[in-house]
Amino acid sequence: MSNSGMMIESVVAVLLTVTIGYCVILNKRLQGLRADEMSLKATISELITATEIAERAIGGLKIAVRECDHDLGDRLRTAERFSANIAQQLEAGQDVLNRLTRIATETRAPRAEEKPDPKSMLVAAQAFAERARTRVTGYAA
Repeated sequence: MSNSGMMIESVVAVLLTVTIGYCVILNKRLQGLRADEMSLKATISELITATEIAERAIGGLKIAVRECDHDLGDRLRTAERFSANIAQQLEAGQDVLNRLTRIATETRAPRAEEKPDPKSMLVAAQAFAERARTRVTGYAA
């Protein structure tokens, strides 16, 4: 063999060695990518599971919100009815108190030496209204 043939074979041998080295490096990188692919698949699977759990939880929360909204609406309507009823009762009580005050003022003829005491009349009218309220409702307010 000639010198040029030997050089060509040496260059081919060096190129083959470089190619084998490159293939070894490439193989290691591919194995790393495969390992990363497996961990990525596991991560994606966990993410899908967490997403499904979150969707179920959101559905449960929506149901709970609807129930709370319904219950709150019922309670508000009941409170409004009670408030209106109490306002009517207060107005009726005030009317009764005013009538009693007029009756007490008109029926009691003050003596010449005695002047009517507004505070005592108010206390008497309130006591009478309280007794009347106790008889009507069955308990003192």
